[in-house]
Amino acid sequence: MFSKWLEKIRNLKQTSYIFSKTNTKLKNDILYQIKNDLFAKKEEILVENRKDIDLANGKKIQSVLIERLTLNDKRINDMIQGIDTVMSLEDPVGKIIDEWTIQTNAKVQKVRVSIGVIFMIYESRPNVTVDSAVLGIKSGNCIILRGGAETINTNKVLVKVMNSAIKKVLTKNKIKLSSLPILFIDETSYDLMYKFLKLEEYIDVVIPRGGEKMIRNIKTKSLIPVLSHGSGVCHAYVDEFADIDKSIKVCLNAKVQRPSVCNAIEKLIVHKNIAEKFLPLMAKIFLDHRVKLIGCKKTKHLLKKYGIEIQLAREYDWTKEYLDLIITIKIVNSLREAIFHINKYGSHHSETIMSEDLNNQQIFCQETDSSSIFINSSTRLHDGGVFGFGTEIGISTSKLHARGTMGLNELTTTKYIIFGDGNIRN
Repeated sequence: MFSKWLEKIRNLKQTSYIFSKTNTKLKNDILYQIKNDLFAKKEEILVENRKDIDLANGKKIQSVLIERLTLNDKRINDMIQGIDTVMSLEDPVGKIIDEWTIQTNAKVQKVRVSIGVIFMIYESRPNVTVDSAVLGIKSGNCIILRGGAETINTNKVLVKVMNSAIKKVLTKNKIKLSSLPILFIDETSYDLMYKFLKLEEYIDVVIPRGGEKMIRNIKTKSLIPVLSHGSGVCHAYVDEFADIDKSIKVCLNAKVQRPSVCNAIEKLIVHKNIAEKFLPLMAKIFLDHRVKLIGCKKTKHLLKKYGIEIQLAREYDWTKEYLDLIITIKIVNSLREAIFHINKYGSHHSETIMSEDLNNQQIFCQETDSSSIFINSSTRLHDGGVFGFGTEIGISTSKLHARGTMGLNELTTTKYIIFGDGNIRN
C-alpha cells in the first residue's frame, strides 16, 4: 500500500519543478474555476459534511469538536470569498526582494521562489483543505493533504471538486503534468503518515495543524523540516489603566464568538488595581454566555464576595487549551507579572492588552514573546482573511522562516541569482 503512495509522491515532486514556473494568469484561472465549481457543488459538499457530522454524533464526540468540522452556507461562502481575495493578491513567486552589485561588478538578486512540495497534516476543520490548496496553487507549490478521519467524507468531495477544476483549466490550456498539484491522502492511518515523514527526498516541508500531542509526535518523527501551527493558549491582559466597557466587549468576543478555534482566549489576566471594578461585571457576563469560570485563589475569593462561586485553578489549567466555553482567570500585582505569566504558560500564539496607557502598551508589545500582540482588540482578529491575505495555511508559533499568520509569502523561500560576465574571485 505504501508503494502506491510513494509513486504518487515521487510524481508530485517532479510536477513541483514544473508547477513552480506557472504564470500568474494560469494560477488565477485555476483558482477562478475552483471557486465556481465549489459554489456549484455546494449542496453536494453539505450532504457529505452531514455524513461526517452524523458519524461524529454517533461516536458522541464533544459538541465543540463537531462545531469545528461543520460546514454551512456561510462557511462555504467565506471560503469562496477567500479565493477571490487570494486571486487579487500579488503573486509572490519571482518577486525581487533585494538586489545589489558586489565588488567584482556581478549583480546579485534575492528572489522569492516556491517551496516545492508541502505536506499538510490537519484535524477537524475542512476549510483547511480548501485554504491550503488555494494558497499552495497561488504560490506555485504542490500540496499533499492529510485530514483527519472525522472529516473524511467532506475532504474527499472538496478535493474531488478542486481537482476536477484543475483538470478543466490544464486541458483547456493543453498542459500535461505527471500529476495534479493537489494530492489527497484518503487513508488516515498514523503508521502511513509516519512513513511519509521520512520522505525528505520528495517532501520539502511539513505543516501540522491540530492538537499539541499530534504536533509533538510529528516533530519527533519527521526527517522533514516542520513548520508548526502551535496550540492557542491565548491571553487577554486587563491592565490597571484599561477602559472597563471596552475590555468587557473585547474579552467577551475573544472568548465567546467562536471558542473552538485557536485564536480564542483561554486565559484572562487582570491587574489587582482594576480587579474589583472589572471582574464581577465580566464574570456575570461570561456566566450569562455559559462560560465556565476557573480562577486563582485571589479571583475565587473576590468573586465569592459577589455571590459567584468558581472552580479553583490547578497548575494544569494555566497551560490548557480548552477550545470550549471555559476560561481561567488570574489576578496579578503588576504588568510585568502578567508578562512573566504569559511567557511561562502561554503557547506564544496571540495575546491582547487592554490598556489606555501608551507606555504599558509598548512594554507589553516588546516583552511578550508571542507571534502576535493585539492592543485594545480581540485575538479573534488573528486570521488570514481578516489580515487581508484571503486565507491562511496556519498560524505559526515558530521563530524560523515564518511566524504568525502564514499567507502567500510564507509559502515561498528565497533564491540568490548572480548576473556576471566572466566574473571570478581573486
